[in-house]
Amino acid sequence: MLSSTNLSFTYPGGEVLKFPDLVCPAGETRLLLGKSGSGKTTMLQLLAGLRKPATGSVVINGQNLNELSGAELDYFRGQNVGMIFQTAHFIRALSVRENLAIAQQLAGKPIDRPRIDGLLEELDLGGKGNALPGKLSVGQQQRAAIARAIINQPAVIFADEPTSALDDDNTRQVIQLLQRQAEAVKATLLIVTHDNRLTGIIPQQTKL
Repeated sequence: MLSSTNLSFTYPGGEVLKFPDLVCPAGETRLLLGKSGSGKTTMLQLLAGLRKPATGSVVINGQNLNELSGAELDYFRGQNVGMIFQTAHFIRALSVRENLAIAQQLAGKPIDRPRIDGLLEELDLGGKGNALPGKLSVGQQQRAAIARAIINQPAVIFADEPTSALDDDNTRQVIQLLQRQAEAVKATLLIVTHDNRLTGIIPQQTKL
């Protein structure tokens, strides 16, 4: 479960952004919708524990992020948070399979090769485990990013603009894929976007 209360952030120049409260139950999908410049990326970073709020709190899986030190927060995030960015960020010198293994190691988990291989098969990447990320198509990279985000069975998955470069058919397919994978690990899925097409797919929405 993910919730936030009274969140605000102050930029170095003094600009203050205030954000709506969120409640996202486990296993459900929510849409955070906002135009460019509305602060949705900043809110995503606050929710994921990548920035410290000026006021307010974020609770993930019963843990208030404000109560964690830097090292504790890093460990907690590795255990409980999956991130899918608009552009996939992989260690380009490592294979897809090795990137997933590194994600497990950084979270303090043992490498689970059967889970890695099973997940790649499920996402139609079974023949790409030994490929370097740069050799994958954009769609394959996106599916590999989804695999990395859910490899540790997180409590919350954040997807940042996952459909902005996709046509209508691929947009629907990617959202359905994200939802299926989130449901499989019983994770909350929060999609952060300016893509108004998603309002017709995801009924539960918060606007900035």
